Amino acid sequence: MAGHSKWKQIKHYKAAADAKRGAMFTKLIREITVAARTGGGDPAGNPRLRTAIEAGRASSMPKENIERAIKKGTGELEGVQYQEIMYEGYGPGGVALLIHALTDNPTRTVADVRHKLSRGAGNLGSTNSVAWMFERKGQIFIAAQHVDEEAALEAALDAGAEDLTREDDRYIVTTDPMTLHSVKSALEAKGIVAEEAEIAMIPKTTVHVEGKTAESLLRLMEELDQLDDVQKVEANFDIDLAVLAKA
Repeated sequence: MAGHSKWKQIKHYKAAADAKRGAMFTKLIREITVAARTGGGDPAGNPRLRTAIEAGRASSMPKENIERAIKKGTGELEGVQYQEIMYEGYGPGGVALLIHALTDNPTRTVADVRHKLSRGAGNLGSTNSVAWMFERKGQIFIAAQHVDEEAALEAALDAGAEDLTREDDRYIVTTDPMTLHSVKSALEAKGIVAEEAEIAMIPKTTVHVEGKTAESLLRLMEELDQLDDVQKVEANFDIDLAVLAKA
């Protein structure tokens, strides 16, 4: 597996059934709340909120949960004030990590992140120590069995996408962050429905990991991902599919 967000693909490959729906909803609600607080409660004029709402719907989140989270973000309802923090660090094999958190207690969160990293043969880095290795992109994920690859590529490029690649059973359409939703809408107009879409930090280059190093890295990333305050983890590793069979 090479290019794009490996950890996201691995979670999909493993069916991501490890996480309980309640924990997933908590992370989505926090993102919707913060998106509404920073950009307003109208998804039509707030791309981040629109992306978060679509993720919530894709995860079968009840409509009232989404609406309540938006109102907490806009101040119509009382809610917790979350702070956005991105931690940077390294994992086994020198793999660069970006750890995105939404927290009401940064002291607690950084302690939790540092603890997981130290136990998992990683370490916390300083600001901009690894962020420069990534670039911000839009990503649209499409089930490969529903559309021919050549047709999907042509439709994606016509819609203004930068690229389309296939990984396992999904196509990944890469876009400029500002055109994510317009590309997604154009694809849907042609009958190509996305499973999900997001803005992600994509590595410019990757580090190949294998054996015990790969196993340790995946274990560390899973433990980081399970922290309540951590929204998602991104990394610049490349890994062989054979390793996943043992994970």
